[in-house]
Formats: sequence, C-alpha cells, structure tokens
Amino acid sequence: MKIVVDTNILFSFFWENSITKRLLTMPFLELISPQIAFEELKRYSKEIISKAKISSERFKQELNKLTSVVKFIEKKEYSDFIEQAKKISPDKDDTEFFALCLKYSGFLWSRDSLLKNQNKIKVLSTNDLIEILF
Repeated sequence: MKIVVDTNILFSFFWENSITKRLLTMPFLELISPQIAFEELKRYSKEIISKAKISSERFKQELNKLTSVVKFIEKKEYSDFIEQAKKISPDKDDTEFFALCLKYSGFLWSRDSLLKNQNKIKVLSTNDLIEILF
C-alpha cells in the first residue's frame, strides 16, 4: 500500500534527529506525494532553513535526499480523481493529496487533524503510523 505524505510531514525531513525523518527513510515504506508538495518545500525553504538551523546548501542536499525516499507525482497522473477529492477533502488546499489517496487506494499521513473530518480516506498521524508499524 502506498502512503501519501502531507507537506507538514515532509517539513520534518529537514530536522536532523526527528522521529518523522527516521520513519520517512524506512526502506520498506512506499511513500508518494503530489508534485505541489515538493514545490511548497522549495517555496518555504528560507523558513525551513531557519527553523531547522541548517545552511541553504544543506537544505538542497536534504531536498535531493528526500526525492530518493518520496516519489513526487505529477498532477496529470491523478487528475481523474481531483473532482471526487474536492468533494471529500475538508481543506481545499489538500485536494491533491486526497486525489492521490483515491488513485492509489492509500492512506494519508498528516499532522492536520482537520483532515480526519471525512470518512473516505484514512488519515494517520505520526503516532498512528508508529503504532501500526511497531
């Protein structure tokens, strides 16, 4: 099963010793995210660099590593599911994540508890995922 990773989880990849980063790098997990999440990481690079206390060079290195553990999917791959996702996503900004979940019958890994306010897609927090895996 594919796990769709929300951008708020991907932000944690840049913190050196985070549990989330360790989970993201587990080789047996099949992680995907929409391409817009990758673009969002780049858009917020200065904030990530500041909060994670890393250099811009380190950010670029980590972003490159992230692409080896999370496959970023172009919208055209799941565009057939966008309309259905709009109907179930509690937050319009997360429609593409829901569309990916629908396409691949996966669940969404997110810290946003608002996204649990629907009954079509299973939304798991990091703690939920840890409980399932271990």
